[in-house]
Amino acid sequence: MMDFLLKHSKAILITSTVLVIVSVISVIAFGFNLGIDFTSGSLWQVRMTGVETSDLRNFFAEEFGIEELNIAIDQSENIYALTLREITEHERQEILTAMKERFGEVEDLDFSTISPSISSELKGKAYTAIALVMVGISLFIAFAFRKVSEPIKSWKYGVITLITLIHDVVIPAGVFVYLGKFAEVGIDINFIVAMLFVMGFSVHDTIVVFDRIRENLLIVKEEKKRQPLQEIVNRSIKETVARSINTSLTLVLILITLFFFGPISTKMFVFAILIGTIAGTYSSIFFASPLLVFAERFSRNPHGQFKS
Repeated sequence: MMDFLLKHSKAILITSTVLVIVSVISVIAFGFNLGIDFTSGSLWQVRMTGVETSDLRNFFAEEFGIEELNIAIDQSENIYALTLREITEHERQEILTAMKERFGEVEDLDFSTISPSISSELKGKAYTAIALVMVGISLFIAFAFRKVSEPIKSWKYGVITLITLIHDVVIPAGVFVYLGKFAEVGIDINFIVAMLFVMGFSVHDTIVVFDRIRENLLIVKEEKKRQPLQEIVNRSIKETVARSINTSLTLVLILITLFFFGPISTKMFVFAILIGTIAGTYSSIFFASPLLVFAERFSRNPHGQFKS
């Protein structure tokens, strides 16, 4: 069988690098469309029938001077999720009365407000949580692989895991930047929870592949054979790829079902996990493993050219 890594490793790494660069550029150029969890504001859910989003926007702008209004609609339940600046309870009652006069029957379902101080604290804790999880997982991987120091040092497994996690978080972030720019999709604390879930799932897949590599390295060592890391990694992928893809496919099918048939409040949360799961499955098999091979080649020949 043709050695997949030997033939395509450079193309795989270049593709992944391009995706990460594009995502980073989009974050820098456009920035995130932050939800009220991170910017402060009010989230209001109401039930109405037959109201166009354009009419609703005009109503808020003309009657109450609220220009910035994000609207998400659950068509099956006629639920409108309105995200707007922070308003008081008195203002809400005024708006509700005016909405009933303009649009007819309006059912008030849920209302919540987040102050600027709380949103600032949430933002800081969200970034800290992601950073700590990445570093913690990387250190754990380096410790777990401490008994396998040849032909590649154990700490490099940790570094490659960290790079892989960054890859798995940055790509969904780039997707949501474009959704925020062109579809007014905001990110909230649920997005951070989704990214933490993605990191956990991704590192699980990565560990499955790395652990099989470790087992095969120990077998080769016990048998006192000399076998290139390239071949060991390739064999390890072939032994684990079916399990990884089947596990991921099961989760992807569930997420697709939830995305199309689940409640509107969880739609973007599910979508973030879906994108991250696909990126994580791909990276565990086709990104982390080639990086391991390239790291080993570089340690042997830091100034030379790698042959693919």
